[in-house]
Amino acid sequence: MILLSGGSGKRLWPLSNDIRSKQFIKLFKGDDNTYESMVQRVYRQIMTVDPKTWVTIATSRSQVSAIKNQLGEKVSVCVEPCRRDTFPAIVLAAVYLHDVLNVPEEESVAVCPVDPFVENTYYEAVKDLVKISDKSNTNLTLMGIEPTCPSEKYGYIIPQKTDNVSPVLEFKEKPDEKTAEKYISQGALWNAGVFAFKLKYLIEKAHEVIDFKNYEDLFEKYDSLEKISFDYAVVEKEKSIQVMRYKGEWKDVGTWNMMAEVMADDTKGNVTLDSECENTQVVNELDIPILCMGCKDMVIAASSDGILVSDKERSGYMKSYVEKIGTDVMFAEKSWGTYTVIDVQPGAMTVKISLQKGSGMKYHSHELRREVWTIASGKGQVVINDKEKNVSAGDVIDIPVGTKHKIFADTDMSIIEVQIGEEISGKDKKTYQEC
Repeated sequence: MILLSGGSGKRLWPLSNDIRSKQFIKLFKGDDNTYESMVQRVYRQIMTVDPKTWVTIATSRSQVSAIKNQLGEKVSVCVEPCRRDTFPAIVLAAVYLHDVLNVPEEESVAVCPVDPFVENTYYEAVKDLVKISDKSNTNLTLMGIEPTCPSEKYGYIIPQKTDNVSPVLEFKEKPDEKTAEKYISQGALWNAGVFAFKLKYLIEKAHEVIDFKNYEDLFEKYDSLEKISFDYAVVEKEKSIQVMRYKGEWKDVGTWNMMAEVMADDTKGNVTLDSECENTQVVNELDIPILCMGCKDMVIAASSDGILVSDKERSGYMKSYVEKIGTDVMFAEKSWGTYTVIDVQPGAMTVKISLQKGSGMKYHSHELRREVWTIASGKGQVVINDKEKNVSAGDVIDIPVGTKHKIFADTDMSIIEVQIGEEISGKDKKTYQEC
């Protein structure tokens, strides 16, 4: 199975950003009643339905650390060198499966977005979708969602028949509500972007439009590929295509209004609602309290990146406003923990680093800035220019410009890092082989 993990982080701002997309925000709860993210929930559901399923996540470079942080180092990830829309991403992942993971070209593969809110029956249906693809001579098998209302948010698939599996008659773009009612009366299904195909089919299709030899060659040429969706490039042009109906619950969690319907608790973090608040959800990631008085039909979210106070319906129109704000990312998940900017001054930036037990940073240096680490809690080892020493709460480590350094956490650790330099940039980093 290929899971598509993309998104620019605009619609669930300020909890999401260009690095931390919506699928990494922990607002759901798992079997152990602890908070989990969308990607953790989806991965857990897939493994529950079929523990033998091999999942590869197609994603951008900026999301790899968050995926590794939340799912572990063993999860298979196909990394896009840059964002080129869903057709190039799916082609790269398919070629990766064949050339790198040695998946036979006759094997069927399902492609699913990583961000729907569904029950386990959805992934049972995806499993059935792959079986149908295996046995069918049809090139492409889609999964269509039976609509619960005439929504204007989704594209529609018009099947030829009302059978569980039917040839596709045509596709329709997102309609107005009246037109959507007409489509539904014809047996139309929501297009959820879920489909299955044999690897051979897609690899041959890719060679028709892209000149490449193998995975390495495609990876090198990736930034020159046309930005185009899989629907436009393949689905809507394919003649040998069928659709399988899915009748279960399916929610596209793309806005705060929809997220508010499915998040585990009405509030998360240091939040107090008075008795007059109604239908209001609040998420607070800051170390200060939020008090809400008489709030009705609202969503409120606070993080290091900003604060949102919105009517629920209006929250769906926030993207253009967030783009105008254009602030730097203040929070990011790394493979080793989290990174939160707590203060920015001319020539200096202060960051809180949380390192997970048993994890560590790569060996690296900076050419434009000095760093000073203060160990606030925990124990570990620091390596400075190949010399190792133990550190614990209260220790201060001075790291001059150009100094090679890394840290490993024996326990969970909290570190206050002060970066000092005329130019402070995330690009100012040189990595080295482990010493």
